[in-house]
Amino acid sequence: MHAILAYTAFAVGVASPGPSVLAVMGTAMAHGRARALALTAGIVCGSLWWGLCAAFGLAALMERWSGTLAVVKAIGGLYLLWMAWQAARKVRGAADTAAVRPVAEGYARTCARGLAMHLTNPKSIVVWLSVVSLALPAGARQADALAFVVSCAALSASIFCCYALAFSTHAARRAYRAGERWVNAMLAGVFAYAGVRMLLASQGR
Repeated sequence: MHAILAYTAFAVGVASPGPSVLAVMGTAMAHGRARALALTAGIVCGSLWWGLCAAFGLAALMERWSGTLAVVKAIGGLYLLWMAWQAARKVRGAADTAAVRPVAEGYARTCARGLAMHLTNPKSIVVWLSVVSLALPAGARQADALAFVVSCAALSASIFCCYALAFSTHAARRAYRAGERWVNAMLAGVFAYAGVRMLLASQGR
C-alpha cells in the first residue's frame, strides 16, 4: 500500500507543470520530437541520480548540511534565469521568423541541458526523499531501494516521453508557430519566477 501511494505521489509530481515539463513541451513544439526526447533523456538521468542519492542516503546528508543545499539552489536559480533569458530572446525574434529555426547544438548537448536542469533542481531532492521514505520501511534492503528508484525513473521517462510525443505533433507545432511569441513569453515568465524563488530560497528567505 505504501509503495502504491509513493508511486502515485511521484507520478503526480512528475506530471505537474513545472520548469522541466514546460521545457520539454516548448522544445517539442519548437524543434520537434527528437530534440524533445533528447532533453527528456537528460532530465530522466538527473532524476535517476537524485533517486539513487535519496535511496542510499546522500540526499539526506545534503539536506542536513544546509550549505550544500543552498549552493544547489543558487546554481539552479541562476540556470533557470538563464533559461528565462533564452526564452525572452526568442520572444524578440519571433516576429521576424516565419518558420522554425534550425538548432545549432547537437543532441548530446540538448541532453546535457536536461541533465543540468534536473541536477540543479533541489525540489528533486525533497520529492525523492519523500517518496523513498514513504515506500521503503526502515532497514529495507538495498536491492529493494534500487528496484523502487529504477521503477520510478521508468515512470518518469514514460511521462516525459508522452509530453514530448504529444507536443511534437503537427497540430501542436502549427499552434506554436502561430503563437510563438506568447509561448516563449510564458516560458520566460515561468523560468524567471522559478529562478528568483530558488535564489531567494538559497539565501534562506
